[in-house]
Amino acid sequence: MTHPDPHGVEEERSIYERLGSEKFWLISRAFYARIEAASDLRHMFPQSLEEPIRNQAEFLIQYFGGPQDYSLRKGHPRLRMRHANFRIGLNERNSWVACMRGALVDAGIPEPEQAVMMKYFEHTATFLMND
Repeated sequence: MTHPDPHGVEEERSIYERLGSEKFWLISRAFYARIEAASDLRHMFPQSLEEPIRNQAEFLIQYFGGPQDYSLRKGHPRLRMRHANFRIGLNERNSWVACMRGALVDAGIPEPEQAVMMKYFEHTATFLMND
């Protein structure tokens, strides 16, 4: 568990460095377990969720300060383009955010990392709305 560092060293480390790679895989697996049960979102994903799990885990690792494996394998994230084929309105956005919030809890993501991550997820989910 991370404790406040009076010298500010902990704050200088990336979320990836603070949590480690496995936590991002746990988040992704927990998120897609929730997607599996989300009738309003499940149709947007392929039957097999193995590739989306890998894509999300590698993307989150990269975004939060880890290795650039996602971009090396897939190129620039281009989130808006990759999601353009799906109708994403307020209900879909809110359902996705709820799945991600639950996944962070399921994966045991502590504060303050959880709050920082949720701010990013909420902003990004709003950015991807197209309906």
